[in-house]
Amino acid sequence: MKNKPDDRRDNVDKIQYNIDKTIENCHRADEMIAKTSDEKTKKELKEKNERRMESLDSMRSEIKDEARDKKNGYN
Repeated sequence: MKNKPDDRRDNVDKIQYNIDKTIENCHRADEMIAKTSDEKTKKELKEKNERRMESLDSMRSEIKDEARDKKNGYN
């Protein structure tokens, strides 16, 4: 069985899509936090948003690496 070649041409686009969706999910969670009176739900959503923010930092770092690699001729 042969491995697929590493095709990274659209990695920046994929990462940006994931960043956009993660931000959208953060906003939706914030809306739910504002609407609910259930403290347990609020706590869980806030914790989830904290993890999302950490993921965003990682994705932003990764997109910079990908863009730099693309600029240097690595596709």
